[in-house]
Amino acid sequence: MQPTVRVVLAEDGVLLREGLVGLLGKFGFDVVAAVEDADALKAAVEEHSPDLVVTDIRMPPGFSDEGLRAAVDLRKAHPGLAVVALSQYVELSYSADLLDSNDGTSVGYLLKDRVVDVEEFVAALRRVVDGGTVVDPTVVRQLLRRSQDPLSRLSAREREVLALIAEGHSNTAIAQILTVAEVTVGKHVGNILTKLDLPLTDDKNRRVLAVLTYLRSRAAA
Repeated sequence: MQPTVRVVLAEDGVLLREGLVGLLGKFGFDVVAAVEDADALKAAVEEHSPDLVVTDIRMPPGFSDEGLRAAVDLRKAHPGLAVVALSQYVELSYSADLLDSNDGTSVGYLLKDRVVDVEEFVAALRRVVDGGTVVDPTVVRQLLRRSQDPLSRLSAREREVLALIAEGHSNTAIAQILTVAEVTVGKHVGNILTKLDLPLTDDKNRRVLAVLTYLRSRAAA
């Protein structure tokens, strides 16, 4: 009989979250906490000291890469913690950081739509708990293309902001379109300029360079 694995699950979709709790319970996993956002995930890990974290990537409040960033932080704080990112999306901005953490041991990145066999899924989770690495081939392919596309360094929200900049919108207009604070847009713009490794000229010129990078990437796609 295999030992019970204590799991903290993070998934904002209530139906999927409850479904995973029931599924994992049938296969000998003990879900000690099931939460819906990244802050609650971190708190649950501190409280329960699980063997495994299974987390979605896009969660409240921003639905960008909160779960992935939380997973990277947790791996730094708890080097022995096994983590599996389970998502509908390939989010490249922190994927490499997660998969590189702790020498790439006890980590996985699986895509929800490509999980077609429950027993294989459960076996993958146990491989990660045992120190293995499990990564969906689609994730691998996109990571390999990352160095060829500078926009892959950006989060989904950052790419959205850059697209609006390319359309000629100001920070104020972008804030209205995305229904966020203007200071939040400013932070996204700062992240974009940093991640694209643009030279330290004045901000207006850097915005133009960012737009040119965006247009080149779109033309090459």
